[in-house]
Amino acid sequence: MKENIFDILKNLNFTEYEAKAYLTLLEEAPLTGYAVAKNSGVPRSKIYEVLDSLAMRGDILVSPGNTPQYTPVPAKELIKNRRIKAEKNFELAEKSLAEFESSANDRENIWNIMGRNEILDKVKACISKATKRILLEVWKEEFEELESELRQAANRGVNVTVIAYGEIVSDFANVYLHYMGDEITEEYGGRWIVISGDDSEVVAGIVSLGEDSRAAWTMHVGLVMPITEVMIHDLYLMEIMEKHRELLEESFGKNLVHLRRKFSIYPDFKKHYVK
Repeated sequence: MKENIFDILKNLNFTEYEAKAYLTLLEEAPLTGYAVAKNSGVPRSKIYEVLDSLAMRGDILVSPGNTPQYTPVPAKELIKNRRIKAEKNFELAEKSLAEFESSANDRENIWNIMGRNEILDKVKACISKATKRILLEVWKEEFEELESELRQAANRGVNVTVIAYGEIVSDFANVYLHYMGDEITEEYGGRWIVISGDDSEVVAGIVSLGEDSRAAWTMHVGLVMPITEVMIHDLYLMEIMEKHRELLEESFGKNLVHLRRKFSIYPDFKKHYVK
C-alpha cells in the first residue's frame, strides 16, 4: 500500500525522499528534522535540503526556533493546491501554445478565402483580435454588416479608421470619405474590402461577386507591410485633397482623372481585374 502512495506522490512531482518525509509527517507531527530523518529513512545529510524544498513548495509548514519543527499540509489541502496549480498551468499552456501555433503556422502563409460571407467572417475575426489599430477600406454595404464588431473594437480602445466608398457615417470611427467612390466602383466593376489589424495581418479581396467573391488572408510581413502602407498613403492623399483639391484638379483633372488614365493599360481606362 505504501509503495503505491510513493508512486502517487512521485506523479505529483515529489522526489522519493520528499515523499518519504511528507508521509512520515502525515503519520506523526510535528517532528524535528532529526526525527523526520530517523522515522522516514531519509539520510540525515539530505533531510534539511528535502524539508526546505517541501516548505518552499508549500507542502509542509515550519515552526521556527532553536530546534525547528515541521508539520504537513493536510492531504486534502495538498491535493487541492496541486489541482489549482495544475489547472492554471494547463490554461497557461493552452493559451501560449495556441498563440505560438497560430503565429508559427500563419505568419509565412497566404490563405485563399472564397465566398462573400466567408470573407466577412474572416474580417470580423481580424477585428475581434485587434488591440491597437484597425485600418479598413470598405463600401457602405459591407460596413453595415461589420459595424457591430467595429463598435466593440472601438469600445475596448482600438483606433478604428475607415476609408469609405459611399456615405458612411460613424460615431466611433475616423471616417474618410473617398473623393471618387462612385467612379471607382464603375472603373473597377465591383467592390473590394481591405483590412489591416494591428499592422500584423490583412484580409484583402473582392466582395461583390457573391459566392465567387475571393480574398486573401495573411500575416506574411511581405504583404502586410505594403498593403498597410498603401492604405496609409490613401489617407495621405485624402487629407491632401481635402486641403488642396482645387489646385490638384487644375493640374490633374476632376478627381485626378488624368493620373488614372496615365497609369491605365486599357483603352477604356477601366480596370479589368474582374473578368
